[in-house]
Amino acid sequence: MNSFSGGWRMRLQLARALMSPSDLLLLDEPTNHLDLDALVWLEAWLKRYAGTLIVISHDREFLDAVTDVTLHIENAKLTRYGGNYSKFEELRAQQLVLQQSSYERQQDKIAHLQKFIDRFKAKASKAKQAQSRVKAIERMEKIAPVLASADFSFEFKEPANLPNPMLAISDASFGYRTEDGMQATTILHGVNRSVLAGQRIGILGANGQGKSTLVKTIAREMSQLAGTVTEGKGLNIGYFAQQELDVLRPDDSPLVHMVRLAKELGPDSKEPSREQDLRNYLGSFNFNGDMVGQAVGTMSGGEKARLVLAMIVWQRPNLLLLDEPTNHLDLTTREALSMAINSFDGTVMLVSHDRALLRSVCDDFWLVGRGKVDPFDGDLDDYQRYLLDESKRLREQARQSQETVVVPVQVVAQAPAIDASQGKGDPREQRRLAALARQQVAEKTKPYRKELDQIDKRLPQLASERAALELKLATAGLSGADIAEAGRQLKAVNDSIERSEERWLELSGQIEAIQQEMGATA
Repeated sequence: MNSFSGGWRMRLQLARALMSPSDLLLLDEPTNHLDLDALVWLEAWLKRYAGTLIVISHDREFLDAVTDVTLHIENAKLTRYGGNYSKFEELRAQQLVLQQSSYERQQDKIAHLQKFIDRFKAKASKAKQAQSRVKAIERMEKIAPVLASADFSFEFKEPANLPNPMLAISDASFGYRTEDGMQATTILHGVNRSVLAGQRIGILGANGQGKSTLVKTIAREMSQLAGTVTEGKGLNIGYFAQQELDVLRPDDSPLVHMVRLAKELGPDSKEPSREQDLRNYLGSFNFNGDMVGQAVGTMSGGEKARLVLAMIVWQRPNLLLLDEPTNHLDLTTREALSMAINSFDGTVMLVSHDRALLRSVCDDFWLVGRGKVDPFDGDLDDYQRYLLDESKRLREQARQSQETVVVPVQVVAQAPAIDASQGKGDPREQRRLAALARQQVAEKTKPYRKELDQIDKRLPQLASERAALELKLATAGLSGADIAEAGRQLKAVNDSIERSEERWLELSGQIEAIQQEMGATA
């Protein structure tokens, strides 16, 4: 077990719990370290579970999918809300508004009663009335004011520069070597990808497929086995490791970590490095008082994660490499991380099972699997459908096979053509092959379709410009110079429309040719 990754340990823990017949299932942070493949499977299993489920989780979408009651613990009190987490947030917000309104009305009433007491308590004729009002105040069940929660927030500093491209990976193989360096195990091969300034890339793939290997190699923690990884001039990487202790020293305190980091950055760093400045900085990440001197090894997973974030922010990176940054983070800190990433000017590469974070942050996705790194043409919903289809296919293969067959990864320069006749007689296999064929066509035609979409958006704009210029030329009273200028602009617009329409036809023809060549339809 000690040799297993966090994801495989969590899978085993879940297997032990789920295989036991039960009426009550208790799960404490079951999604930590799981990949999206396992997470989608777990959600589907829990939806079918016939007993009562009590789950603690910081994964918003997971809670929304599997719960219909929310228990909120705050100030030593437990409150029950009907509905999943999103419904709880809505009801909680309404409750806070009502509580604040009731509190303010009660304070007005108390002030009114107190004013009467103060005015007439010394008068014998009004003493009894004043005393009754004192008792009325005492009998009131006091409504607590709504106190603003001390939400955690932070932001990444503006990068000193933004090289473009950030990275260029060419014909690279990624993996690991034995300690003596004599033997190498290749996990990813034939990787050709570039990372541009400002990109937000989500890295998808099942556990063990090489996501962390890819990130560690880019982070300079490992060397590529073949090919080249070319860094842009001035590249400054901020790396969040999946296991926080990979970059933390358990015996050292947060302050010692920051002092060491300030010394490593040296005098060229523009950040203040006095001890008090470092203490103040750690305080902004909720490391206050004695915590700055506490050994990191005694801290919770969430506190370690916040320290790693603090160290990354201090370095002013222009490329963020985040490998499962939300493990152990509560929902408040996850929201803070999402907001900080979205306001970050640099480039982000994110490995995460937190779908809410992936949806809010990432614009592009890479799929790591079967020894390759390819663009994934779709969103997270498409990816979840892909996982379900892949799971069905693997189960069907397992049913048809009497024994486990280990198929070695085959190095190929490009995806092999799909022979539809391979699945003849097997409807499931035919559907799978057809889906693979469509995926290959989609990948090969993607750049042409992207340019087509750009032209489709541009043509209506050009048509509007042409109509406006024609209307202007039809207006009486224009000077000769104005007419000449409008005529020149109209000719330029008409030329642009003609070129765009010709390019549109050319691209459409290329797409059709690819579809015919590969024997698939769009």
